[in-house]
Amino acid sequence: MASWRDNIRQVEPYVPGEQPKNTNVIKLNTNENPYGPSPRVKAVQDNEDLLRLYPDPTAGALVDALAEYHGVDASQVFVGVGSDDVLAMSFLTFFNSDKPILFPDITYSFYDVWAELFRIPYKQMPLDENFRLKIDDYKGENGGIVFPNPNAPTGIYESLDHVEKIIKNNPDVIVIVDEAYIDFGGETALPLIDKYDNLVVVRTFSKSRSMAGLRISNPELIKALNDVKYSYNSYTMNRPSLVLGVESIHDDAYFREKVGQIIATRERFVKEIAELGFTCLPSSANFVFATHESIPAKEIFAAAKENNIYVRYFDKPRIDNYLRISIGTDAEMDVFVSFLSKYVKEYK
Repeated sequence: MASWRDNIRQVEPYVPGEQPKNTNVIKLNTNENPYGPSPRVKAVQDNEDLLRLYPDPTAGALVDALAEYHGVDASQVFVGVGSDDVLAMSFLTFFNSDKPILFPDITYSFYDVWAELFRIPYKQMPLDENFRLKIDDYKGENGGIVFPNPNAPTGIYESLDHVEKIIKNNPDVIVIVDEAYIDFGGETALPLIDKYDNLVVVRTFSKSRSMAGLRISNPELIKALNDVKYSYNSYTMNRPSLVLGVESIHDDAYFREKVGQIIATRERFVKEIAELGFTCLPSSANFVFATHESIPAKEIFAAAKENNIYVRYFDKPRIDNYLRISIGTDAEMDVFVSFLSKYVKEYK
């Protein structure tokens, strides 16, 4: 074997939810917003300058709009091409110790991929029997901490008191709270950024606004992120994303209406499938994590796919009998419930 192969970095890649080639499907496997962005976004998307001109590398208009919306200074905001882009940038910027970073064993499956890619040592801390964080596990020596709240794929939300205990117990490292799903339930950790200078709060538009991601922290940490960004790729966000993102921020009424609609559909769906023998973990996200009392999750997953309904199945320890089901429109969830009713009846 040629020796040059010894110098190629080997990483086991993140495996995203399947993107079906058939468009005639009900797609409930990737936690997308089923309603699309604000009408204000659609109104400006045909502007020819969106594609003709280079974007502002500082993303100034979007940063200012986000800062005003969240009640922080523009120097506390960093934006990127979705949450994955900025999370990866955060790993690269903040996790440079020889000590292992800590994150849950059941969590967003990109964390270990980034740690492997950037050669960051890490430990996965087991959730308890109810799939919740064990706060004491995050008291030991470490090189940084990252966890989603609400968690993925479970959807479980940890109280702000628990979140603050983890931050307070780790003053010498960066703690990243990944709030990709916070708009669908729970209290944000944003108020804590004025209290703790080692906190980075991660948000995304892709789940609740069908758009890009951002980070909010103290100015020193945001400057560090920008320094890494400009050394890597100044134009990480294209001009359409910047312009459309600003329009999305300015239509808060539409955002709140659609988020409320998703929450209502989620609660109704949980009640309906409970009557079919399903149990769902308490969800504060735009998805539910469900298991059936007698039918293996893998079999339901396969049967649903045969009927053009896509949900997410994780063939991993402790969660291999659960399905992660994104919340679609009321009509989509009605079709899924109808399928489940027939399938459960015939399975018996």
